[in-house]
Amino acid sequence: MAGRIIGTILVVLVIIYVIPFAVYGALSALLGLKAPGEVSPAQFLLSVLVSKVGTAIAFVVILYFARSALSRRWLLYAFLWWTMYVIGEVGQAIGPNYTWIEAIAGILSETLYFPLSAYLANRLVGGAAAV
Repeated sequence: MAGRIIGTILVVLVIIYVIPFAVYGALSALLGLKAPGEVSPAQFLLSVLVSKVGTAIAFVVILYFARSALSRRWLLYAFLWWTMYVIGEVGQAIGPNYTWIEAIAGILSETLYFPLSAYLANRLVGGAAAV
């Protein structure tokens, strides 16, 4: 089971790491959204990766341990994570050094990756077959 959990963490990590770059890239082309200029691109990508690793681990491990309650409620599980992150995006946009365009990009990303991640994680470790 440990291998399945690790594999699921990697699947979720890829989803939650790649989708935001596609969304931010599209918004950059359409609206001129810029990457942070304070750090190098490599440092920025690494910082995002580290943050997403933590999210992926928590997302999968919580779903795994709560699978008896959540296996049929994976969309609710995704919605709870989405709500938490959307509120975080709004909070950041209210504060300094974060624009509403960046918050909207984050919200669009989360709207795509949380349901997809929850669906796949549930299929891989959340269902009765994973027990």
